[in-house]
Amino acid sequence: MSCKSTKVAPSVDFDHSCSDSVEYLTLNFGPFETVHRWRRLPPCDEFVGARRSKHTVVAYRDAIYVFGGDNGKNMLNDLLRFDVKDCSWCRAFTTGTPPAPRYHHSAVVYGSSMFVFGGYTGDIYSNSNLKNKNDLFEYKFATGQWTEWKVEGSLPVARSAHGATVYSDKLWIFAGYDGNARLNDMWTISLQDREHACWEEIDQSGEIPPSCCNFPVAVCRDKMFVFSGQSGAKITNNLFQFEFKGHMWTRIPTEHLLRGSPPPPQRRYGHTMVAFDRHLYVVGGAADNTLPNELHCYDVDSQTWEVIHPSMDSEMPSGRLFHAAAVIQDAMYIFGGTVDNNVRSGEMYRFQFSCYPKCTLHEDYGKLFENRQFCDVEFILGEREEKVMGHIAIVTARCQWLRKKILQAWDRQRQKTKQESGEESDDGAAGGQRDIPAGHRPSGTQLMLEVAIREAEAQPFEVLMQFLYTDHIQYPRRGHVQDVLLIMDVYKLALSFKLSRLEQLCVQYIEASVDLQNVLSVCENANKLQLDQLKEHCLNFVVKESHFNQVIMTKEFEHLSTPLIVEIVRRKQQPPPRLYSDQPVDIGTSLVQDMKAYLEGGGLEFCDIILLLDGHPRPAHKAILAARSSYFEAMFRSFMPEDGQVNISIGEMVPSKQAFESMLRYIYYGDVNMPPEDSLYLFAAPYYYGFSNNRLQAYCKQNLEMNVTVENVLQILEAADKTQALDMKKHCLHIIVHQFIKVSKLPNLRSLSQLLLLDIIESLATHISDKQCAEMGSDI
Repeated sequence: MSCKSTKVAPSVDFDHSCSDSVEYLTLNFGPFETVHRWRRLPPCDEFVGARRSKHTVVAYRDAIYVFGGDNGKNMLNDLLRFDVKDCSWCRAFTTGTPPAPRYHHSAVVYGSSMFVFGGYTGDIYSNSNLKNKNDLFEYKFATGQWTEWKVEGSLPVARSAHGATVYSDKLWIFAGYDGNARLNDMWTISLQDREHACWEEIDQSGEIPPSCCNFPVAVCRDKMFVFSGQSGAKITNNLFQFEFKGHMWTRIPTEHLLRGSPPPPQRRYGHTMVAFDRHLYVVGGAADNTLPNELHCYDVDSQTWEVIHPSMDSEMPSGRLFHAAAVIQDAMYIFGGTVDNNVRSGEMYRFQFSCYPKCTLHEDYGKLFENRQFCDVEFILGEREEKVMGHIAIVTARCQWLRKKILQAWDRQRQKTKQESGEESDDGAAGGQRDIPAGHRPSGTQLMLEVAIREAEAQPFEVLMQFLYTDHIQYPRRGHVQDVLLIMDVYKLALSFKLSRLEQLCVQYIEASVDLQNVLSVCENANKLQLDQLKEHCLNFVVKESHFNQVIMTKEFEHLSTPLIVEIVRRKQQPPPRLYSDQPVDIGTSLVQDMKAYLEGGGLEFCDIILLLDGHPRPAHKAILAARSSYFEAMFRSFMPEDGQVNISIGEMVPSKQAFESMLRYIYYGDVNMPPEDSLYLFAAPYYYGFSNNRLQAYCKQNLEMNVTVENVLQILEAADKTQALDMKKHCLHIIVHQFIKVSKLPNLRSLSQLLLLDIIESLATHISDKQCAEMGSDI
């Protein structure tokens, strides 16, 4: 079986003469692979190599190398090679003495060599000579030479089922199993010079993962990540990151994942994890006696998990464990593993990654708040009248309570202005300022609006504002009680302002941060603020069998208020019955949902700019446009038009009304879904308008590649002609010529311009052969 005709993803061309902030894609269409598509490639034939699990795979140039493992009866030490271009298997050429047959070893690539460390060796069939190893072998891809590195000095304890990676010219080994116990030590060795290489144990700090084995590691953004694995009773689905420079571990919190958001994958072992771009991809493993086959993806930047839905034409691998995975260019390859009924697999699968630039919506709005540019509202807070500035557009989109306050302040300001100018107020004019979009008023007349909020102090209000702009709040630092108490104040505000999403975030953060050191402080503060749900959580935490004695022996317990001490004692003696509610939890609306509603009419009364498209007005919001586009930001900062109106074009071209609405959806809430013809109009928009990256452009390109059909080819031809996208126009004419019988029946054909109809006739004439012309002439 061969797959030489397989299409591969096109390379993206960048025009480096363009703005540094936005790399510019070109519309060079070629063969491409459907994103998120799984394909089953030719399996490894038995005469080449056995089906296996507990092996390793590494990627070198255009090939996957498979070493060792077990076939269910014997350990293996053969080296197989899979060529990803012609999809063929062979035994790799080797010379010298290879490592002894083994499984649960590790293999990494450095330079033009593969390095194999440790693993479990012996005869599993007769159950003899079974032992862990700590040897290190090098395989040179160019010559096929195996060489063992003989290292002097202290060595890592022999181990298997450990994690290994290469960073900064060194091999790093973490954790594993030594035959008696699981480990969580770390060792490193330089791979630059075999003669002088020596092992060094790393002094780790921070939140070190529990001792574990059968877990994967992956390096992304100069950090090493470890996810789940076998760690006895402590097995969790935690993700840990290791900073190579400071040797510091951090547990990555998942408390910010609200109910309704995709949760992290179940705890598991025997899975794989690879890094690509800013993402980590987790496949397979054994999860609580099941073998799931979903593909989980972790975004390192946004710290969120999601399940990747495969394309419609995918050939999905079944669930498995002890398989192995590697990345070549923009695809992941997984091979082998143990599938149902303890059967070893010889299957190879390919998964096509997507590499869209990240969505910068939350970052862009966050920077707008930090920079304090274009602020038009000032909140005066608490008894000390501290001030926090913001933007009416963002605040009124996200919080109905603050929206009402702003409208009331507007009315007061309008009444005051009228009184000062000697005009009489009449009821018919009440609310006049908010009945007319503000964009119709000259921009120079807009003053900073003052809104007093006596029930809020500045620090928690700043955190609340941070949430309104980004949907996130800063996670409390471990061991910092003041951080937790601040989040409690924010929670109190969220309840007052009816921000359900922020309420849920605060509760999850606080509950996850409660520990033996801070539980009494948090409990006392919850009691004072009348936050009954949090107080209940703290009381239950204190009276737990494993916590109670430690808590009551602390100094803090001695200074606790008498009523709280009584409550704790009574709860310990007679715990209340646990109450379960079937009521769904209100998780509120997200930034994306709120900005969508705002664009669709919810923010009309707060518009302060008019965008003119071919003379037709479209009210909008300056702060939002400036946050998302450096073009608008520079205009509003330096060249703000006096009449508050801005003509819209993309270079020399005026987009269609439909394409313009698609661009506004992208600006306001990051939406990238649009008809293919809009994609042509907007292809140059990220460069012209100075968006943070070329995410919109990448989606436009894929949209055009995937969705040009007979049904929409005429609309796209028109857009291609108008935007001077000559390669796309040629592509459309090619489809029209080859599907002319179907295209000729489309009603849109009659509405094409005379010049485009001539282009179609010319293309048809070029396509028709001399023989066909002769046949047509004979029919006349």
